[in-house]
Amino acid sequence: MPLEMRADCERCGADLPAEVGGAFICSLECTFCAPCAEDLDERCPNCGGELLDRPTRAKKLHEKYPPSTERRFKG
Repeated sequence: MPLEMRADCERCGADLPAEVGGAFICSLECTFCAPCAEDLDERCPNCGGELLDRPTRAKKLHEKYPPSTERRFKG
């Protein structure tokens, strides 16, 4: 099953396109931008898990495996 590839940072709302690097995720796919991940000391505030670089998804695969369009930022 492919990653959900969430569309935004859960902490600040920054856009995180699936085909661009710079997103960080935990094992539960909580998603944060690089500045927020750094501010969080690479620890997920939701589960306490480690935040790691999220892989990118090639744009040619978006039709078959579409990234999420649901926004998670609650700000």
